[in-house]
Amino acid sequence: MDLRPGDRRSGCRGIMEPIGIWVQPDGEWRILHRCTRCGVIRSNRIAGDDSEAQLLRLAARPLAQLPFPVESLSDGGGAR
Repeated sequence: MDLRPGDRRSGCRGIMEPIGIWVQPDGEWRILHRCTRCGVIRSNRIAGDDSEAQLLRLAARPLAQLPFPVESLSDGGGAR
């Protein structure tokens, strides 16, 4: 997530919008981008000039917008 948005492009030359963070098995973070014109999704490595605050906001987005009600979760002895 660069401080200047829209500098990553897809083949159609549309603006790439950051939509998520992908953490690889080796621990490397990658940013997922979706083209606002054609919808193609690409990933880019985190760069030194990426905004750390924006990266953390993007990584926390799924926790802030859960697709299910947290109140209905039970431990049930599953994941620990």
